[in-house]
Amino acid sequence: MSGLHERHLAVSPDWLTLYYRNPLELTHGEGRHVWDADGNRYLDFFGGILTTMTAHALPEVTKAVSEQAGRIIHSSTLYLNRPMVELAERVAALSGIPDARVFFTTSGTEANDAALLLATAHRGSNQILAMRNSYHGRSFSTVSITGNRSWSPTSLSPLQTLYVHGGVRGRGPYAELSDERFIEACVADLEDLLGHTRGPAALIAEPVQGVGGFTAPPDGLYAAFREVLDRHGILWISDEVQTGWGRTGDHFWGWQAHASNGPPDILTFAKGIGNGMAIGGVVARADVMNSLDANSISTFGGSPVTMAAGLANLSYLLEHDLQGNARRVGGLLIERLRAVTAGSPAVREVRGRGLMIGIELVRPGTGEAAPEAAAAVLEAAREGGLLIGKGGGHDTSVLRIAPPLSLTVAEAEQGAEILGEALHAAT
Repeated sequence: MSGLHERHLAVSPDWLTLYYRNPLELTHGEGRHVWDADGNRYLDFFGGILTTMTAHALPEVTKAVSEQAGRIIHSSTLYLNRPMVELAERVAALSGIPDARVFFTTSGTEANDAALLLATAHRGSNQILAMRNSYHGRSFSTVSITGNRSWSPTSLSPLQTLYVHGGVRGRGPYAELSDERFIEACVADLEDLLGHTRGPAALIAEPVQGVGGFTAPPDGLYAAFREVLDRHGILWISDEVQTGWGRTGDHFWGWQAHASNGPPDILTFAKGIGNGMAIGGVVARADVMNSLDANSISTFGGSPVTMAAGLANLSYLLEHDLQGNARRVGGLLIERLRAVTAGSPAVREVRGRGLMIGIELVRPGTGEAAPEAAAAVLEAAREGGLLIGKGGGHDTSVLRIAPPLSLTVAEAEQGAEILGEALHAAT
């Protein structure tokens, strides 16, 4: 055990998880690579949990942070803030939400917390519809709507949460249905559930469930839900903390795979926009955003430094068409991963979209989750020079692959080769 690891354990909560038997101290990064304190170089296929969206040490972002820090670091939302207004204008225009208003936070957890406050205030209801297998953050309110036991440490809640089918396509009672029948069954479940409620405030859903193992419903499910929700006046919150900014390749936002009945009422974002800086936020229609009838500010949300970073990062993303790169290179990567895992009895499925890919592991000969295999592959991949993540619900074990969106073809092929070798060695 390293000295730093010992010091970490002495001052950190027991539940503050570290990857690997011998945890890594990452000291610097460049492009799609990072280095540890021992000088080892790794290809980064997890990006600080889908946060290093463009590249490590991107010069445009580094310059923007340095220049803004040299002017003023902090002011709070009590003062006019040019970088915050400029980023809000761009996010509002990109969101697809009409008459949009933007409120910045410091994390995805805080963004979802704010969205729940807006929805419950707007509707005068503390009931929330959420998806099974979901994850929405670590605050008291967001834990209470998270449909994943591994990340929900208490049943106490300020909200009444009701869980809906549909977030997981390949498991559960509707798994064997066609996509069309799957959507019909999930809509029928939602209709039945609403018959037992007193008017929920909102449905919150990740278009692709992140922590749950990169699972997703068929395209159009949330559009079909929207027809039901609209009849009842229930808001739709799209949690884009992991799916936003073009990561799925096909769409800029995950909700656009379900767009036939329009955009969500509320959209939350975080992670990739800051490229490592602490940025989260909420976009909502003006009438929803303005529902609060009490004072509210943010001390750190909209910080001039983080907003400057977000502006530079978003500009780079758009100017270099990283969404298109995610679609092209991500398509190649998932094809390579399917090839290197073909025939492995430990791999149940390789799924994903763009540069958001999951490999579901099972105990050979069964459909049972294999968390020990996921941990072993994580270690073996590290030994091969590749960093990946893991996740899954109560009955799944999934390797999570989400590199920076500037990933090259050569890096995709190298990462797939390392991962194939790690799977062979560890399962």
